[in-house]
Amino acid sequence: MNSEQMVIQTAGLSKQYKGVNALQGLNLQVAQHSIFGFLGPNGAGKSTAIKLLLGLIQPTGGRATLFGLDSVKDSVAIRQRVGYLAQDPRYYAHMTARETMRFAARFFYSGPKEAIEARIKETLELVGLQDKADRPIKGFSGGERQRLGIAQAQVNYPDLLILDEPAAALDPQGRRDVLAVMERLRKHTTIFYSTHILDDVQRVSDSVAILNHGQLIAQAPIEQLLAGGSGVAYSLTVCGDGQSAQQALLSEPWVTAVARQANHTETTLQINVTDEAAAETQLLRLVLADEATAVTAFGRKKYNLEEIFLQMVDGGIKQ
Repeated sequence: MNSEQMVIQTAGLSKQYKGVNALQGLNLQVAQHSIFGFLGPNGAGKSTAIKLLLGLIQPTGGRATLFGLDSVKDSVAIRQRVGYLAQDPRYYAHMTARETMRFAARFFYSGPKEAIEARIKETLELVGLQDKADRPIKGFSGGERQRLGIAQAQVNYPDLLILDEPAAALDPQGRRDVLAVMERLRKHTTIFYSTHILDDVQRVSDSVAILNHGQLIAQAPIEQLLAGGSGVAYSLTVCGDGQSAQQALLSEPWVTAVARQANHTETTLQINVTDEAAAETQLLRLVLADEATAVTAFGRKKYNLEEIFLQMVDGGIKQ
């Protein structure tokens, strides 16, 4: 993908506070109309990176461009094209959702009242708040408040939506609703959101970057990241101790490793391979060649993001 299709690009972006490196040499590329998950533990530097992208603070090193515009020199022009939801949005609790949207819309629109009201109605429908548009915000749940925040950020048809921990403090239903809104917005804009909730990233993201202690330790499409860092692997479960199956597999040149995990009645083998085609056609046959071996489960190993994340963060692995 060429640079013209990138909404965000950073090169060596860094920020120090009183000699402490909050962000070190960040190199990001965020493609147009993608949902990009910016993942990391609390304190990893995610919010610092967002403030740098928005031009709210200045870098101590490197640079960032959004839409090809410099985040420092062109910050005003950039913010005209960006919608932003802070981690803990605040409202005038006595106002209704519609009144809050009117307040936000005045910063962007000065046209006919009917056109503004139509845009407000459209945006509230987009986030699923049309039925609560005229209720005071003080009665809203946490998820409804977050969806209202997304509606405010989306009211000016932004080319980029930046969401800082949009579902961090929500219950499962609230998180589900916010993620559903993000998926609906995909066709309208590019979404860059920070989070430390691994399940959310795996559910909605196209690409992911993982930040730890201010350093980027991985950046890849989600499917590539979930393939694992050790190549293609298969999982096979057999009755018994699985030793004969392990020995048969290790004799093949396309098998690089076989890890065993046993319990009282069965054993699961994780088989790393260099030749996926050979594995698909031969692996199961090799094991079943021993008539005493009974296979109860077989398939390509599917990693979850928690496994990958913990390997990288705890082990210092970089991709």
